[in-house]
Amino acid sequence: MAPISFANEIMRKGIHLTSIIIILVYALFDKQATQLLLIAYLVIILGIEHLRLDRGIRLPVLHVLLRRKELAGMGSYVYFTLGALVAVSVFSKDVAFAAILMTTFGDMTAALIGKRYGRTRIFSNGKSLEGSVAEFVVNLLIALILLGNPAIAFFMAFVATYVETTFVKIDDNLAIPVFSGAFAEMAFLIMPHL
Repeated sequence: MAPISFANEIMRKGIHLTSIIIILVYALFDKQATQLLLIAYLVIILGIEHLRLDRGIRLPVLHVLLRRKELAGMGSYVYFTLGALVAVSVFSKDVAFAAILMTTFGDMTAALIGKRYGRTRIFSNGKSLEGSVAEFVVNLLIALILLGNPAIAFFMAFVATYVETTFVKIDDNLAIPVFSGAFAEMAFLIMPHL
């Protein structure tokens, strides 16, 4: 199977925009409603993964968007849902929002800028300096807007970018919200008046 094209990458990342629904449900309702939404969605996508992986049913459209490593394993949307569920369940509202939005928009920026303009490879995993810098800028803007603390925003953005850039075998859609959110929460506990 050929690598994912730029057009397919845009479609893949477009699916990530559904994360805005998570933010809206949490903002308009509450944590419990958001958890219920994520759990219901998780049940649906795990059912789809069962059909795809255990039963060998080739689902239209979905197979086009999967990366090579996802063909024989769970799709990144499962990991994204788990990461969002952890963020909503464990972290404060603003940290959860930042972690989810970094996973969406930071990851999207890194992939699209890296695929289109990336020339300087920084790791053997194919990540580009251009994609990583663009992701950091987006992550930092998100954290500054939501957290209001420049020091914690900087480090949360750094952690999210580091995870996206260096994690290979652990899906970044799970790792970004968990690591960046955990760091931000710990930083607020340790340095509440920063």
